[in-house]
Amino acid sequence: MKIIKSLLIAGSLLLGSAHAAPSDFLVSTDWLEKNINNPKLRLIEVSVNPGVFERAHIPGAVNFSWHTDLVDTVRRDIASQQNFEKLLRNAGVNSDSTIVLYGDTNNWFAAWGAWVFDIYGVKDVKLLDGGRKKWETENRPLASVTKVPAAGNIKISAANPALRARLSDVVASAEKKSNVALVDIRSADEYSGKVFAPAGVQELAIRAGHIPGAANVPWGQAVAADGTFKSVDELKKIYAAAGIDGSKPVITYCRIGERSSHTWFALKKLLGYDVRNYDGSWTEYGNAVGVPVTNLAGTVWGGK
Repeated sequence: MKIIKSLLIAGSLLLGSAHAAPSDFLVSTDWLEKNINNPKLRLIEVSVNPGVFERAHIPGAVNFSWHTDLVDTVRRDIASQQNFEKLLRNAGVNSDSTIVLYGDTNNWFAAWGAWVFDIYGVKDVKLLDGGRKKWETENRPLASVTKVPAAGNIKISAANPALRARLSDVVASAEKKSNVALVDIRSADEYSGKVFAPAGVQELAIRAGHIPGAANVPWGQAVAADGTFKSVDELKKIYAAAGIDGSKPVITYCRIGERSSHTWFALKKLLGYDVRNYDGSWTEYGNAVGVPVTNLAGTVWGGK
């Protein structure tokens, strides 16, 4: 009986470790509250709505603006190596820091931040599972005063272009000149071409539809009702049903690259697939000349 009991305990531990695998890249709200005073923890909010951080934020967090801090403000690109390293040092990030990112709007921009961190080879970066909304819903502590951290010493590597998809990469897939799977994570109406953009969003593309051959798996299918990611097994089934099983490289895209970063995170970090994010997304592709477009709704040109 003791041997059987030991085997059962061992089996349960193995199962537990399998379910805990995403903790390499995710932290729970409970874990964060218990570890919030760890001096090696650097907490960074990446929200999109103005004033959200200033009104209140998780204690100890610093604020990164997606529109200015994580992008090049002169050309459409991510922040330069020099500027990004300076940003991280000013945020108190050291070479041995554990970085936890979170934000509003379903963690979309926090996931985009995680993608930029990945491009520059920053280690030990995690997302707060469920983001700011879950933290607030659970009535966990918030602060209105921002503490300025001591300068950090992190040194980052040059950007890795292999982690980023370009227009030429997705055109090659659309024209069946490469063995890459495309995942369009927008809503079904955006994918079909019925609408050009989500409700209330000013559209920046002149054509509607999707990149030929792309599978449509809206980003929201990857999360539970509280905004946390579904289990690894659930995620595998969801994407496999759309033909995305990790057997070939994947490129994710949306409208401006932030929602697709969320799916990039699920596929690359949680499932371990070979995935790139196409941050040009539909605002670039839908305005490009000479590229193929699949439009199921017929609204191909200028909304007509």
